[in-house]
Amino acid sequence: MTHPISTTYLDEQIARASAALPAAGAFDATPVEMFCSGFEKVLLFIKYDEDAGATNGAVTIRIEFSPDSTGAVWHRASIYAAGTLTPGADVSSDVQREDFVYDPPGAAAEYFLYGPIALDGIVQRMRVLCAESGDVSNPGVCEVEARFS
Repeated sequence: MTHPISTTYLDEQIARASAALPAAGAFDATPVEMFCSGFEKVLLFIKYDEDAGATNGAVTIRIEFSPDSTGAVWHRASIYAAGTLTPGADVSSDVQREDFVYDPPGAAAEYFLYGPIALDGIVQRMRVLCAESGDVSNPGVCEVEARFS
């Protein structure tokens, strides 16, 4: 049965309400934990607005996932870089936890998307942490909405 996208069905959730980012470049201390069991993917709708006094604002976003329903353990998103292939030799590739930074081209509010991120129906919870990473003495405002499918 189809239904409209809404908070009732948990396919639309606010990952971070519109508010100033924490001071001194710190990440959100108490991020929202979103229930996402059974969903295959998520798309993040993000708004970032530099502080009026900022000279070069930017936002760093960290996405974490929990495989259990209590959110007792959190795993960060990662990035993979393949090693160089040499015939007849094993290859060593790199995997590292990943944050991503959005550095807006102007001072006006910016709206952008991140994803889709594969959840494969097995992630129980996720959360999105944000930090000012540009002008940390003048934190901007950030809002993140998650759409699950």
